[in-house]
Amino acid sequence: MGIIAPKEISTGSKVLLILFAISLFPILIVWVLLYLLWGGILCVATWLTWGKRQVLFVYSDSSIWKGYIEKEIIPYIEDKAILLNWSERKSWKASLAVSAFRYFGGHRNFNPMGIVFRPFHFVKTYRFFQAFKKFKHGNPGEVEEVKNKLFENLGI
Repeated sequence: MGIIAPKEISTGSKVLLILFAISLFPILIVWVLLYLLWGGILCVATWLTWGKRQVLFVYSDSSIWKGYIEKEIIPYIEDKAILLNWSERKSWKASLAVSAFRYFGGHRNFNPMGIVFRPFHFVKTYRFFQAFKKFKHGNPGEVEEVKNKLFENLGI
């Protein structure tokens, strides 16, 4: 059996393909602008409605970090925080906190995480997941480092 050569694309097909790509470009630009606008709206909404609460903190009931977080983090940030427990996500209602988490949290390493919202500053995320993987094996240094950076940003 011989090698089959790919079929040559006709000039008309090439033109249609180029026109299709060009027509998708404005749609992509509009989508990106709407996505960025939604992020801006979420930021302004948090600044206006959360008052002195500057951080959205997400964690779960994992045996690896729950005790640490409830003892070493939450008591220090609870007056500045909105808390979401990932383990209770099935009972979450649509809210500003849930929308902000879904937008800024991403799809990886989002639990546990602190998301700091400060007026007229970019949102800053503090992801603890990788640090707690090391913590589980007896190395608490990275967890402390992320925690300290979060506390520094919050003025704690």
